[in-house]
Amino acid sequence: MSLPIVRPGDLVAVIAPSGPVDPAAVATGIELLRSWQLKVTVLPHVLDRAGYLAGADVDRAADFTAAWTDPEVAAVLCARGGYGAQRMVDLVDWARLHTARPKPLVGASDITALHEAVWSQLGVGSYFGPMPATGAVDDPLSAQCLHRTLTAGPHPLTAPDSTALVGGEASGVLVGGTLTLLASGLGTPTGYLPQDAIAFLEDVDEAPYRLDRCLTQLRRAGWFAGVRGVLLGSFLRCGPESAVRDLLAERLGDLGVPVLWGFPAGHGRPQLTMPLGRRVHLDSDAGVLSPI
Repeated sequence: MSLPIVRPGDLVAVIAPSGPVDPAAVATGIELLRSWQLKVTVLPHVLDRAGYLAGADVDRAADFTAAWTDPEVAAVLCARGGYGAQRMVDLVDWARLHTARPKPLVGASDITALHEAVWSQLGVGSYFGPMPATGAVDDPLSAQCLHRTLTAGPHPLTAPDSTALVGGEASGVLVGGTLTLLASGLGTPTGYLPQDAIAFLEDVDEAPYRLDRCLTQLRRAGWFAGVRGVLLGSFLRCGPESAVRDLLAERLGDLGVPVLWGFPAGHGRPQLTMPLGRRVHLDSDAGVLSPI
């Protein structure tokens, strides 16, 4: 199912489902959104703070529910990641969300848990992309890709500097996000096992052995059984690049599917916007991901 596009003059909502938000950072992001001729509403609890969380779990869930079900809101943008989305997803009024029209949800990193929940509970895709209270929106290519995706829909994404760990082509529904969050979601009410899928994986600040642990957990749980291809984004500050690449090649190379390394999406720069839930075609040898 294609998501609605966002048009000039539309209202977009900013929420904070995870970590606490810096007021100056979110203000900068709002300026960018307004420069795209969008109206912006900031939900009531975005600037709340409770230790390493952006306020109480119930309030973060209420903000998301309110933004999604507001008929005036054309898209929901998460201010930042951090930690906490897993704590609020079971408090969301999913029955109420079922009655609202689908709309784009944008976020990355810890927002992987919310992307999983929207897909498993509503059957609605979303966008893994740069967030308004992070430095990612300062990167021109990242901002341009997000703007184009929101206003025109998914488009072919190319990675000329990528490397095919396993060559070939495959098609499927794009799923995934931050590896550690995907592993943490196994066995939960909002986790799921992919079917006929292209898996997008990325992470940050995780040593190779911890990446290995997450990949092994996903493998043992049968997560890769329905995966037709793997797209590897940035693995920022996860150790020497060669060591991370060799680990991923060793743990994924025997799946019998194309595996592409070095796609510019995730925590690095640029951060291309990934259309989760959309059927795509992966050409590992050419380094191209195209919507179908």
